[in-house]
Amino acid sequence: MVQKSNLSTAEAIIDGLGGSSNIKFMTHCATRLRFELKDDSLPDKAKLDAISEVMGCVPQTGNRYQVIIGGAVMTIFNQIKALPSMQERVETSGSTEMSNDDIKASARSSGPRGKIVWIDNFFEYLSDSFRPILGVLLGASLIIAMTSVLDAFHIVDFRGAKSAGWVFVDSMWHTVFYFLPIMIAYNASKKLKIDPWVGAAVMGALMTPDFQKLMSLASTISIKNPVLGTTSHVANVFGLSMQLNDYSGQVFVPFIMVAVLATVYRGLQRIFPQNVHIVFVPFFSLIIMIPLTAFALGPIGVWAGINLGTGLAWMNTHAPFVFAILIPLLYPFLVPLGLHWPLNALMLMNIQSLGYDFIQGPMGVWNFACFGATAGVLFLSMREKDSMMRQTSVGALAAGLFGGISEPSLYGIHLRFKKIYSRMLPGCFAGGVVIAILGAAYGGVKTKAFAFTSVLTIPVFNPMWVYGVAIAVAFFIPFILIAFLDYRTPEEKAAAKARIQTEAASKAG
Repeated sequence: MVQKSNLSTAEAIIDGLGGSSNIKFMTHCATRLRFELKDDSLPDKAKLDAISEVMGCVPQTGNRYQVIIGGAVMTIFNQIKALPSMQERVETSGSTEMSNDDIKASARSSGPRGKIVWIDNFFEYLSDSFRPILGVLLGASLIIAMTSVLDAFHIVDFRGAKSAGWVFVDSMWHTVFYFLPIMIAYNASKKLKIDPWVGAAVMGALMTPDFQKLMSLASTISIKNPVLGTTSHVANVFGLSMQLNDYSGQVFVPFIMVAVLATVYRGLQRIFPQNVHIVFVPFFSLIIMIPLTAFALGPIGVWAGINLGTGLAWMNTHAPFVFAILIPLLYPFLVPLGLHWPLNALMLMNIQSLGYDFIQGPMGVWNFACFGATAGVLFLSMREKDSMMRQTSVGALAAGLFGGISEPSLYGIHLRFKKIYSRMLPGCFAGGVVIAILGAAYGGVKTKAFAFTSVLTIPVFNPMWVYGVAIAVAFFIPFILIAFLDYRTPEEKAAAKARIQTEAASKAG
């Protein structure tokens, strides 16, 4: 029964896009199907929006088209590929599947995506390096949330010595964050189209027990910082000084390393004949990049992350009102453009370098304002018996409240209606003010874990009651504004009413 439903959905999506003959390439990301079409005038947005599994559609430049699905995107993507009409296209014209990079490159050839291409490339590099690991990050954050709930309600006491069982549970989530640099290095290498295992191996070399042994050698100098209370180590390697760092959880180091590795890797490919690439390109890449990363790029990446985090920490300490309000007001505009990834990287760096993060609390305010707006849309859709918007908002709200994922709400609802943001931003502002006032005595809302801001991860924030009040205010203000003032223009409301009447008439007939 499930396969039949998914296959029906797949056929409806292809029909709404103008048929299989109109599809040039297709791929997907975490929540969206991405297509490049031959004729961008053929898609029927109303027909696509009427599909229950579709949360929304986003036409883009360069004949590109995105269909928001949510968590079932991989299943429906595979069902589309399995359609007879799509298989016939593969047999006659080659594969319809294309990488994100190739689609973006094709789009640029028919028109620029942005005024400054290198900035566009930079943010794509960050987002495409993070996106494939969002699932395991979410899974790890939920394990952290589970243990935090147990501790908050004193079911298990984690403040004393942990039993072997709970140490083992910690390893379940710690693995993701400890080996995060290797995961990012792998994805970033794929993004730059070089051997991803070389990137992973270079980063992994700095995380081996052998590398960590350098800190305990008699020749290693330990320097204590009386101000920060930290100890730095400098090893003597072949007569050269090497600053030693703990690279677990680092994010800037693999980003910088892979960017340099790509240049070295391609240079080596030009130097050596193609038939010996498999031997000499990885060999010379490793013996060049591991020392370069250990001596220079690694310390630079750690220094950059610490200083960026320290700068924001200074703002959070000396201008807490500005910081607490600015973050939730910026995120509604950063996320649709993909510009939030640097801040996500900083959150991870803060936890690694400072032992806690102070950005996620204000960011959670934006997320719950987003979910509150979606809940308001759900309320109106139930009152008006609008089955299409009810299905869209239920899926988006579930993804938000339990997964902390805002994209289904953003692309499926918020960016489609002109008045949503004017209802949502007051919630962002009010929630930020709550954190600024109530959190002032605590230095803001902090967390020791990287957590997707959902109802399940509320216990990871401290003080939890400040965070809880802030997100409740952020949630209910957009909900109430939309419930009483609507989220549509008069034209959009009239169109929805006509559609609902047509649907009711067709069911009655």
